[in-house]
Amino acid sequence: MRNRDAYKKEKHTALELVQIRFAEFKAQGHNFDTATQARLNRHVEKVEQHINATKAKLKKLDAAHDDMWEELVDGVENTWTVLQSTLEDAVASFKD
Repeated sequence: MRNRDAYKKEKHTALELVQIRFAEFKAQGHNFDTATQARLNRHVEKVEQHINATKAKLKKLDAAHDDMWEELVDGVENTWTVLQSTLEDAVASFKD
């Protein structure tokens, strides 16, 4: 069994870092033309959905009893992987 408190702290901290990186990604849109901003907005919406899904999973994990906690970790990991991948794809699509 993983150390529950350390795992939760690690994921919450990592989510904060993702949100900082995401904010930086969104901020770059101010310099784009209208068509590129629209494309950026589609990526932003997708990443926001995954951030919200990750937050929801972490909230369930925070409230979980010991007998359910390990089962929820897999869901958190899957959601986390999708979030990271989606953000990386979004960032990569706007690199020069």
